[in-house]
Amino acid sequence: MGKDYYKTLGIAKGASEDEIKKAYRKMALKYHPDKNKEPSAEAKFKECAEAYDVLSDPKKKEIYDKFGEDGLKNGGGEGGMPGGGFRYEFQGDPMNIFAQFFGGGAGGGDPFSGIFDHGGSAGGFFMNGNGMDDMHGFGFPGAGGHGRRAGQRQDPTVQHELAVGLEDINKGCTKKMKITRKVLNPDGQSTRIEDKVLTINIKPGWKSGTKITFPKEGDQHPGRVPADIVFVIKVSNL
Repeated sequence: MGKDYYKTLGIAKGASEDEIKKAYRKMALKYHPDKNKEPSAEAKFKECAEAYDVLSDPKKKEIYDKFGEDGLKNGGGEGGMPGGGFRYEFQGDPMNIFAQFFGGGAGGGDPFSGIFDHGGSAGGFFMNGNGMDDMHGFGFPGAGGHGRRAGQRQDPTVQHELAVGLEDINKGCTKKMKITRKVLNPDGQSTRIEDKVLTINIKPGWKSGTKITFPKEGDQHPGRVPADIVFVIKVSNL
């Protein structure tokens, strides 16, 4: 069946953008692990962040509405057509999504003033898989930014080719891509440089041209929505 993102946020399918924002606000405040000490609160908080990440993005929402979670994560393509190469995997930091949402604009003021004074990073590291031997470094932008505001424009997609050998394609493998990105400081204006590792789980039988998208992982700048980072598989005989 897949995940029901609408049920997670307690809203009906077809909810408006404003209703989605209000629902996320309510659920995120309810399950924030710094306020809710129930054992299940952290997992529910993450589920709410993933639901908001999908439903607040028109492209991902369109694919999800037509094909559900399976279509979104297994190749519901451009414009909602199957097999178009768009693959979604939630890579965001729920705390960062919360901080971005409540940092002003659509979400209003931060209701937990002081919680994020530690300046937590916008992404985190995803080191599961075959180990660091598979890591590749790239010097293009890759900041984890979320929480699109009304009137903001998204930066252009950052695309990079990923060469994968025939043996790896036949068996499947895990690649770790190290990216360097700009991340907004707590003041919301200045930036700092950070590295992040993105994990790509390559499935057996993927073909050249398959795209793996990390939504909104581009450089963070005030007043702009970070770019999507896209890796394009190129099968190599080497």
